[in-house]
Amino acid sequence: MLMNFNFNNFRRMCMDKAINTAVVIVFLIFILFIIFAASISSNSSSIIATSSQALSSKKIGWGIKRSDNHKQPDLGTVNKKIIDEFGGYAMGNKDKPYIYLTFDVGYEGGYTSHILDVLKENDVKAVFFITGQFVRTSEDLIKRMIDEGQIIGNHTSKHRVMPDSTEEQIKDDVMSLHQKIYEKFGYEMKYIRPPKGEYSEKSIAYTNSLGYKTIMWSFAYDDWDVNKQGRQEYGKKKILDNLHNGEIMLLHATSKDNSEILDEIIKEAKRQGYEFKSIDEFER
Repeated sequence: MLMNFNFNNFRRMCMDKAINTAVVIVFLIFILFIIFAASISSNSSSIIATSSQALSSKKIGWGIKRSDNHKQPDLGTVNKKIIDEFGGYAMGNKDKPYIYLTFDVGYEGGYTSHILDVLKENDVKAVFFITGQFVRTSEDLIKRMIDEGQIIGNHTSKHRVMPDSTEEQIKDDVMSLHQKIYEKFGYEMKYIRPPKGEYSEKSIAYTNSLGYKTIMWSFAYDDWDVNKQGRQEYGKKKILDNLHNGEIMLLHATSKDNSEILDEIIKEAKRQGYEFKSIDEFER
């Protein structure tokens, strides 16, 4: 006796099984994707953490070996390696006669206004690395710097040595000053100079993460000591003997001598064929 076979029912049953199987497969693929994504994320976090931990917190003091013959100085192997690796500036192109003028302004010594006069008269743009103390006493000078196209840099609020500070302290020192300048002047700082020129791999990487580019220098001299002013000829000789291509010149705006010799320095450097460039135009 033949069985009563319903083909439509059979086909429907097969289709239902196929659909169920497809749903299960899609579900399994989804689960596998979630597991894979979680694994990738975990590995990435591990790599980032390991990379951060691998950075050295050893304090390094910026130093250079002068040439005194208008050749580029020796920045030191470690200094150069770190500043290059983290995208900072310390010395520009050796074949371009460019000078990048920068000032550290920890406080107002009474000479900044005259320095600004000289820069304006000679059409030179410089970076002024300021501290919290300077902001508290000299808002008028900061406004003038911005209005005249000078660049404001971050020298931190409290001028604490970064490798001796926690990341929380560094963030507070950098970003509290950043926020204050932005709120008062609508100006966004992007360059930073570590207090005392002391840094570590970890500190420079951290300030990078805060949106800052580190600016060191390829020339400086002992102009910061208020007890060693009245040496204008000494200052002129030091500066002019060490002019070099790609120079990032560090002067302190708190120096009376610098305020008095700056005009002559700029004019003589130009006479020798050097061109003063904004740090925004920096060339490696």
